[in-house]
Amino acid sequence: MNSAKEEVQLLLEKLPEDCTLEDVQYHLYVTEKIQKGITRANTEGTLTQRTQEK
Repeated sequence: MNSAKEEVQLLLEKLPEDCTLEDVQYHLYVTEKIQKGITRANTEGTLTQRTQEK
C-alpha cells in the first residue's frame, strides 16, 4: 500500500490541469471512502448478492 503522500501524488497526476480544489477534495474523499471500505471488507467480511435456492 502506498503512503498517503504517494496516493495524493498519484491522484494529482491523474487529474486534469484545470481541476479545482473542490475536484481534488472530492477525489480525496472518494479515495478515502474506498480504502476504508476495502479495509472493512477484509476485516469483517462481505455479503454476497446471490439468493439461496431452496
